[in-house]
Amino acid sequence: MINTPYLLYLGHSDDELSIKTSRGLAVFRPDVCVGEFRHDDCPLTLGLPRMDFALAAAAGAKTLVLGVANAGGRLGEDLIADAIAAMEAGLDIASGLHQRLKDDERLVEVAGRLGRNLHDVRDPQPGIPVGNGKPRAGNRLLTVGTDCSVGKMYTTLCLEQGLTKRGVKADFRATGQTGILIAGSGVPLDAVVADFISGAIEQISPDRHDGGWDLIEGQGSLFHPSFAGVSTGLLHGAQPDAIVMCHDPVRKHMRGLPHYQVPDLAKCLEANLRVAALTNPNVRAVGIALNTSSLPQAEAEALCARTADALGLPCTDPYRMGVETILDRLLADAPAPAAKTEAA
Repeated sequence: MINTPYLLYLGHSDDELSIKTSRGLAVFRPDVCVGEFRHDDCPLTLGLPRMDFALAAAAGAKTLVLGVANAGGRLGEDLIADAIAAMEAGLDIASGLHQRLKDDERLVEVAGRLGRNLHDVRDPQPGIPVGNGKPRAGNRLLTVGTDCSVGKMYTTLCLEQGLTKRGVKADFRATGQTGILIAGSGVPLDAVVADFISGAIEQISPDRHDGGWDLIEGQGSLFHPSFAGVSTGLLHGAQPDAIVMCHDPVRKHMRGLPHYQVPDLAKCLEANLRVAALTNPNVRAVGIALNTSSLPQAEAEALCARTADALGLPCTDPYRMGVETILDRLLADAPAPAAKTEAA
């Protein structure tokens, strides 16, 4: 278990996308976040009190969350120095970076000497099975995207909150480091060996018999050359009854790949439905989620309306405008449990 409350690390970051783990925790788990740590050259903020490590420890923080991402997910020298200083101030360390805390001898030595805990959130649990594609009871929704970092986690969490408010049982199933820190459980899918990706999703979303929904956090994109493999395994393992397509309408190219264009929404939607149909032939699209954070309100609303008309699906910015239209479509179209069992 990772001890809370958290101090959220921004470090020297100057890119909003690079702090999405820290920001996700600040947005969805503000109750366990006491402050943020950033250096003077960091222009970003989460709107939390700025604290050094000693002040955070005095305020009750138990763990420094290294909620940043960099090229290759490496532990830079400045980050290692900050982690050591945090441990000396009394904090444990949690990280979702690809390079493991436990693989750095300096961090291991300091943690052992001071009695601190090192948490590598991207370590999958042992014993993940190979996927089998057998139909599972229950309702599942998967968020998919035209690209990476377009709002799949935010959309999934907003849908969970919306269903819960309607009195429908719903559980967020995390597949990335930020989601795992928010939910307290899940699978770091990009650290799972390729043969076991679909099995990992089958494992975290097993048979369900209470009429509720598993809301599964999407990863990557079928149209991103670097990460389409993860997206494919996720679509097969999730066996989604419904998908929501997530999209950043102002993005000029695929993230990190300026030589690849962002795919057409209709084309991307059709491709995701086709891949998902391997394990659930009855999969359906129930909405489009746009990340309109960089657009004025009126422009964002008009874009959502045009997109809804063009694709014949509810379209909204889940965090900014709510998810009610998508939930209306989801619940109106949901098959009766008996019918679903017979189809399986």
